[in-house]
Parts: sequence; structure tokens; C-alpha cells
Amino acid sequence: MAKALVVHKDRLPQSQRMHRAAQYVRMSTDYQQYSIENQAAVIATYAQLHQLSIVRTYRDQGESGLKIENRQALTELIDDVRSGQADFTHLLVFDVSRWGRFQDVDESAHYEFICRKAGIKVAYCAEQFDNDGSLLSSIVKNIKRVMAAEFSRELSGKVHAGALRLAKLGFKMGGAAAYGLERRVVDDECRPKGVLGIGERKFLTTDRVKLGPGTEDQVQVVKWIFQEYLRGISQPAIARELNRRGVLTNRGRPWRQNLISTLLRNEAYIGNLIYNRDTEKLGTKRTHNPRELWVRSEGAIEPIVDRDVFVRASKALAERRVCVSEKEMLVRLRKVLLKKGKLSASIIDAASGLPSVSAYLVHFGTLRNIYRLIGYTGNQGYWDKLAAHKRWVDVQLENAVRLRDVFQESGRRATLDLANECLRIDNAVNICFRVANWRKYDGRPLRWTLVRRVRWPQGWVVALRLGENNKAILDYVLLPSTSLSFNGPLFWFSEESCAAQRIERFDTFGELSRVLIRRVNKELLMASTGRQKRPPVSVEN
Repeated sequence: MAKALVVHKDRLPQSQRMHRAAQYVRMSTDYQQYSIENQAAVIATYAQLHQLSIVRTYRDQGESGLKIENRQALTELIDDVRSGQADFTHLLVFDVSRWGRFQDVDESAHYEFICRKAGIKVAYCAEQFDNDGSLLSSIVKNIKRVMAAEFSRELSGKVHAGALRLAKLGFKMGGAAAYGLERRVVDDECRPKGVLGIGERKFLTTDRVKLGPGTEDQVQVVKWIFQEYLRGISQPAIARELNRRGVLTNRGRPWRQNLISTLLRNEAYIGNLIYNRDTEKLGTKRTHNPRELWVRSEGAIEPIVDRDVFVRASKALAERRVCVSEKEMLVRLRKVLLKKGKLSASIIDAASGLPSVSAYLVHFGTLRNIYRLIGYTGNQGYWDKLAAHKRWVDVQLENAVRLRDVFQESGRRATLDLANECLRIDNAVNICFRVANWRKYDGRPLRWTLVRRVRWPQGWVVALRLGENNKAILDYVLLPSTSLSFNGPLFWFSEESCAAQRIERFDTFGELSRVLIRRVNKELLMASTGRQKRPPVSVEN
């Protein structure tokens, strides 16, 4: 059945090539192993009966139909239709529910209307009605949309009720285990079967998951955190000490103050499992539930911390919590300014009687706005540098738009993610745009820095390199993302290190873009012909 997704243009009769169609297939969970192949088989039969040639496939795998945000293929489909790049006149979908289980049925109709307005007919291949716009088909189609949405609501209610019942019995209902705990799989008679690692899930639906103490090293770290906090050591100081020792969280990341705070408040360390603190049904915004709706299962976990220790830590947390009005927050901040003569994030966090920086940001937005409200100009040089850097970032985004337009004009599918400053070509090649800042310190050679992202997509990096004091553009550099696979938040390079780090320079963005377009097209051609795709490397122009 998997071959139904494969398009064989060279095997189609000439008459069928005149009727081009695309297919959209979706499955909501990984458990529906053969769902997409079954959909494709029905769609292929429909296409053959109606003399349609399937020239493109949009595929969402393991994505819920409740909303469009996480459905990349449907988003690309709508973007192609809106931009006029759709090279087909029919869109084939298995049934109404595969198009989406949108809770607002008008949203489902809206996306179909976009296609119809562009001259593309949407056909639901497994339905018993022809989507021809007639009164009967419109009535049946809207009933099907309501049924699809109602199915999700009913299923969500049943699943939630079952989860509440199992949580009362002391079973872990989804989510990762806290630091110092591990997830253990048990069968329907609570006999142990194994331990789940990060990202792993139980295999059988009849199995359940219970929490228990993790490794001895992690258990000792949890006890040490509670002891240090009761000795009067602050949460940031505890996090710094753990990072200094090289102790990582269970996700392999450094410790932060908020992680220490969450750990100190977690009742799982004294054996209590709490569920239903928050609700996020049917893709809606997460909401906090009142305490009377929480499900508490006491004694469900083997305790790590003594109850007396936990109670004393909770009391200390409550006493150190600062609850004041927004007006009082600003008054206290002015007093700290008068005492210190200046303000910064570290000064605010260290000051007694003040809420944390994160609390100020939640109430007032940016630090700059907070300073403005109390009449503090701060380090004007820093704000000027920040504004200048934003201007250079805007220049790079304009370059990204120019390059996107060039790829689109050549027939490529190019999408620009402004939040990540990344251009994606044919859903295969990534091009990230950054600014390389000029850095010169006494006694050290001239270098440039790039701010590295935690999860940098593999592909190419285009950097605008600034000249002396970051006041003007020096040139542009191009490098493969693999060159940035070093530790640390900044990537440093100099003129002497460019060759070793596979960095190429260009006087103008136009020169760089011409070379980059040739290389990207070559990569995509190699991928389409089935040859093994190698990571981008520096080659001759």
C-alpha cells in the first residue's frame, strides 16, 4: 500500500496528465501505523476512476487535527494555494475528518474556501457524497464536520475521566519524571517490567507507569538540595554550585533557579503524586485548576525526602515569597536604585525584599520599560548598541526575503521563519541568517562572534560581518552549520581561522547569494536523484 504515495509521472497516459491533483494525508498518532497507507490506497483508486494524476503529496504524520499550527504539510498546502504556486486543480482527501477535527467548523470551511477560490476542487474520496457545492452535499459535509469535532470532544472527556481514575490509583499519567525519580513499567497486576528512559513510552495499552526513586547519585543530589536550602543557601547559589560540580538535570542541561524552586515544591519526593493541576483540552490554552479539582494519591511513590524536611522547606519558601502590588514593586525598586546607584538583573535578584527579575518582567515587560517607569535611564550606551544590533538584524532579514523570492521565482518552495531567522528550501535545506559582531580586546587579536542557537538546524549559515566598532558592514561570510558544533553560547572566528572553519567571505550579499543558490540546487538535485546527501562543505565557486 505504501506505493500508493509514490507518483509515477512517466507511466501515466497523456489524457491523465491533463488533470493534475494533489493528495493530503494525515494520521494523528504513531499508533496508527498503516493509516496513511490506507488513505493513499483509497485516494489512488479515486484518482484512477476520475482520470486524475497525483503530482504532489502533502503528509502530516503523527499530528492532531484539532488545529493547523502544528500541521506543517497543511500549512504548506494553504501557502502554496494562496501564493499561486499550486500546480494542480484537484485536492484529494480521504474524508472530512482527515481534513481536520477543528472545534470551530467554520475554520475547516475557511481552508476549503481558500482552495475553491483558487480554482482547486477539494474531493473527499471515502465519503458517500460528491463535494459539488449542491445543497445536499453542503448539508452532509457540515454535519460531518460537526461529527468530527464532537468525536474529539467526547474522546477527550473519556480519556480525561480514565486518566483521573488511574491517577487516583497512583499511576503516572504522562510527562517526564522529576529529577531523582524514574518511570517504571508494570503490568495489569503491578508486576515490574522495566524502566523507561527519556522519550520512551510503554508498549502495551494494558501496562501502567509508576514512579520510583532514580539512581543513587540523583537521590543524594535531591537530599543535598533540600539540606542546603534549609541551611539558608539561596536557590541561585544552589544552582551555581551544581553547575560548578558538573551535575546536570535529567534532561542533560544546566541548573537554573526556577528548576531548584520547582524541585523544592514537588510533593513526589515525599511519596505524593498530584495530577490535574492544569488543563489543556483540545489544543486550548493551558489553564490552572483550583485545588479542589486536583487528584492527590498519597503514598504512591517511595519517598526520597523526610516529610519533616519537606515541610520546613515549604515553610521557608512561603516566608521568602514576596507578594506586593505593582505600585509597591516600583517603589521598592526605586529605593534599591537610590541605595546602589545603578540597577541590573543581578542586582534586582540579589536585593532582599524585592521580587525576582522574572516577576518584574511578567508585570511590566522588558527591563528597559521597567527602568523607564522609575525614571532610570540605565546604561545608555548599552541601549544604543542594542538598537544598532537590531538594525543589522533587520538588514539580514531583508536579505533573507530577497533570497526567498529568488528561490520561489525559480520554482522552489521557500518558507521563511522570522522567529528563528531561518529560510527553508523545499523542506530539505536550511539557511540561517546571523550577524557577526566585531570584537577587539587589548592584547588579543581581532575576532568576530556569532550567537549560536541551542538547536541549530543543519545546513548553511549566512552572516553579515561588521567592521570596526560594529558601525558598518564589512562583508558577508558563508559557512556550513557543522562548523558551529562547538560548546559555548558564542562562536568565535578570525581572519586566520576562516580556512580551518570552512568560512568563505564575499564583498556583497549578491555575490554570496549566487554561489549559495548554485550549491543548494546541487544538493536538492543530488537528493532527488537518490544519491546520498553529504553535509555542506566548502567547494570551488
